[in-house]
Amino acid sequence: METTTTDAHLTSPSGGTAAGRGTPGLDVPDARGRTGLDRVGRDLRGNDDVVVRDVELLAAGWHVLRRTTFDYRDSRGRWSVQQRETYDRGNGATILLHDRVRRTVLLTRQFRFPVYVNGHPDGRLVETAAGLLDEDDPVTAVRREVAEELGVVVGEVEHVMDLWMSPGSVTERVHFYAAPYGPQDRTGAGGGLAEEGEDIEVLELDVDDALRRVADGRISDAKTVVLLQWAALSGPFRTDPRA
Repeated sequence: METTTTDAHLTSPSGGTAAGRGTPGLDVPDARGRTGLDRVGRDLRGNDDVVVRDVELLAAGWHVLRRTTFDYRDSRGRWSVQQRETYDRGNGATILLHDRVRRTVLLTRQFRFPVYVNGHPDGRLVETAAGLLDEDDPVTAVRREVAEELGVVVGEVEHVMDLWMSPGSVTERVHFYAAPYGPQDRTGAGGGLAEEGEDIEVLELDVDDALRRVADGRISDAKTVVLLQWAALSGPFRTDPRA
């Protein structure tokens, strides 16, 4: 059984403890205007082997950390009480832009502190354009991200797959897309939004070079590896166009 022992204390927007004034994200709005964040998951009914008992809000900064206590019946019919912490950052979308004629792909490179603190040499990852959905549908969101990060206005997009990228703790489901592009479609500079702290380099690579970077570890972002391998095996760069 995976249990947690982390003690977390919610704070008010002013920085003090929330005791006596209501708890941000629960009964008073947090910095993003949200309340009732401990209600998520309490009404799940799709699995008779799982009975949710309690949901605790551990943190509600930009995203939400919860600890859920539930009864679980295993494959031998035995019940146990378990706990899981889940990190809810919303769902996301990503897209691989490809030029079949020139055999290129358009990617980004940007600094990612979480990978830097976990052993990446400089924290600068090569990635497909991506972002959270926020209030948009996946296609609208991915078009927004392409325009902001790559400076490209794409036409028709192809849905590739939907994947949970870290199902042990992160609730996010990522919607994967692909779309063709050409030099004429690069109408803006890209680079992301400075007001959101983004500093994104636009990187155009030969697809074979990109795949070599996957093989030797220079491209190690999961969503990017998935889309590049899809493109080579069954997408625009597959060897047999009839496959």
